[in-house]
Amino acid sequence: MTSKISSGNFFEDFRLGQVLQHATPRTITDGERALYIALTGARQPLHCARPLALALGYRDMPIDDLLAFHIAFGKTVPDISVNAVANLGYADVRFVESVYAGDTLSTSSTVIGLKQNSNGKSGVVYVRSSTTNQHGQEVLSWVRWVMVHKHRLDAPAPETVIPQLPAVVAADKLVVPSFLDAKQWAMTDSQNLWDDYAVGERINHPAGMTVDKSDHTLATKLYQNNARLHFDKHMMDDSSFGQRLMYGGHVISVCRALSYEGLENVIAIAAINAGTHCNPSFGSDTFYTWTEVLDKWEIRGRSDLGALRLRMVGVKNMTADKLPQTHVEQDGKQVYHPNVVLDLDYTVLIPRKI
Repeated sequence: MTSKISSGNFFEDFRLGQVLQHATPRTITDGERALYIALTGARQPLHCARPLALALGYRDMPIDDLLAFHIAFGKTVPDISVNAVANLGYADVRFVESVYAGDTLSTSSTVIGLKQNSNGKSGVVYVRSSTTNQHGQEVLSWVRWVMVHKHRLDAPAPETVIPQLPAVVAADKLVVPSFLDAKQWAMTDSQNLWDDYAVGERINHPAGMTVDKSDHTLATKLYQNNARLHFDKHMMDDSSFGQRLMYGGHVISVCRALSYEGLENVIAIAAINAGTHCNPSFGSDTFYTWTEVLDKWEIRGRSDLGALRLRMVGVKNMTADKLPQTHVEQDGKQVYHPNVVLDLDYTVLIPRKI
């Protein structure tokens, strides 16, 4: 009997330098914007208020940066991570052009690293992905690494190649729209601008959010991420987790929504420097977050806005103020606390005082 159904790529199917053009471009609509807000509670002003976006110089209200990322990411899943054990991390994520309702996104990926795990049952695949709009303009790019099952356990291990990745997207590499006029920013209920944040400052965001199983399932469908570990209860009941995993990208979105209080005047995300999903998340987990200011940069030629490099830490089932640090000692080693689910280093644009 023949089958017309693709089983996706397993670890042994990847080759260094392999280019994957991901199928089915995706046109984004305003309906998806509204659903994203319903599922995350995101309330960053630029993505919620058209008059504000127009006053700042945008041609329309742009799609939330993370929604665009998740949709672009979702396109890669059937080829990269449908057989994943877990998505492990991100680096060098660059938001290049704004995405608007009506834009159609296409994504391709190149394999830049491979490493088989010592158990011989899985391996880590590193890919660099790029997304373009209908005009062929690159709108975002990123590197991620994912642990993927092997199908043929006797398949030989590839040569180990681990790519060298930048620790941070440097200030002079950030894309700042030339049209953006941050002097037109309409102040929120917070007066805190770039000048008011100090390197080393920590903000414990007070709000928490319980993400029900139906919420994270619907969100992952919105992103068209079809990785089985998020959906197939029967399969995951027999796994070491014993239940379906929440898509880590959705955890990022929930934590960013929770971080609004204390970062109300952030305009947009300029880059994600690095990110780790430290521990798994599941339906019915309750999330909290804190933010640490890692650095603050002036933008060359701009007096109206600056950049903040932030560390966003997501915590499950424990309020942020109850966890003073991310790591604990275990068997003489520093490991992530079991309640820490996300450690994200990212850069944002924020108005300066004039």
